[in-house]
Amino acid sequence: MLSYLIKKLLYGLLVLFGVVILVFFLFQGFGDPARLIVGQTGDSATMNNIRKDLYLDQPKWKQFALYLNDVSPLSLHTKQDIDNKKLKGIFIGGDTRIGIKMPYLRRSYQSKRDVSQVLFDALPGTILLAFSAMLIATIVGILLGVLAAVKQNTWWDTSAIFASVLGISAPSFFMGIVIAYVFGFLLTHYTGLNMTGSLYNIDPFEGRQMQLQNLILPAITLGIRPLAIITQLTRSAMLDVLDQDYIRTAYAKGLSRRAVIFKHALRNALNPVITAITGWFAELLAGAFFVEYIFGWKGIGKITVDALEKLDFPVVMGSVLVTATFFIAINLLADLLYAIIDPRIGTK
Repeated sequence: MLSYLIKKLLYGLLVLFGVVILVFFLFQGFGDPARLIVGQTGDSATMNNIRKDLYLDQPKWKQFALYLNDVSPLSLHTKQDIDNKKLKGIFIGGDTRIGIKMPYLRRSYQSKRDVSQVLFDALPGTILLAFSAMLIATIVGILLGVLAAVKQNTWWDTSAIFASVLGISAPSFFMGIVIAYVFGFLLTHYTGLNMTGSLYNIDPFEGRQMQLQNLILPAITLGIRPLAIITQLTRSAMLDVLDQDYIRTAYAKGLSRRAVIFKHALRNALNPVITAITGWFAELLAGAFFVEYIFGWKGIGKITVDALEKLDFPVVMGSVLVTATFFIAINLLADLLYAIIDPRIGTK
């Protein structure tokens, strides 16, 4: 089991290293960072100082090595760098120190804030949205899948399949626009929901107020596609399991239908469903970009789209790295769950 998880961790680190390479070279050559920081009125001396601070006066290979050193948890830094960048970690040595630190994603061109702070301020909104969407998709999808399998070849089964096909076919950004317009605009007097809004509203008199109702429409929109996938996977897995001999034996022993379906059949049908749930949760963290933008939900997606519009590349690069890290972490968790559910996996 331990060697299996170590192997998966090494694969994950290799993937993350590939993402760092892709992110760094993808955003090279787009605009002049010094000009983006000081604006059109900046003098040449100021711009040269900024280029030096950003290592833009160095060869590309050295710029990449310095960027890799910044984002790596294990790195070498001078005492001056540690103070200037306000690095957080444990360092040992003299003028040049080796240490374990929080990855440094550099500073935003627009706000001058640390990118990590910008992203982690927005991260709870994205996690809450993705978790809510996945919770809706998991509960409703499994129940619909079980119902469709138990009621095979009835109108329940046909309706569940038809709805899941529609859910898979419809892009999230299209469904977001339709749902926002219908339930947040046309029917807002009945639903009490808004087209746009974040988790918190700032009232000048009452201060910060939580607005959970603003979570409903984006969570449903984001959860439609995984709900459809989970419904079909659960139905297919349940149909396979319900034909097994041990299910007929359970009925022969006098167990109730509910006990057979939920305690025996569903438990053994959950392996592909877990694959879908973990995979989709990771994808929802990245796929929430357009949904957050449509509904005005403050999260990493909206922050990243805004940063792209303003050519604030450190924020965009940091967002991609954070999202990739979540992908890898969730996939490692999925591998751990597989090994727990089926110990044979850990021996492969």
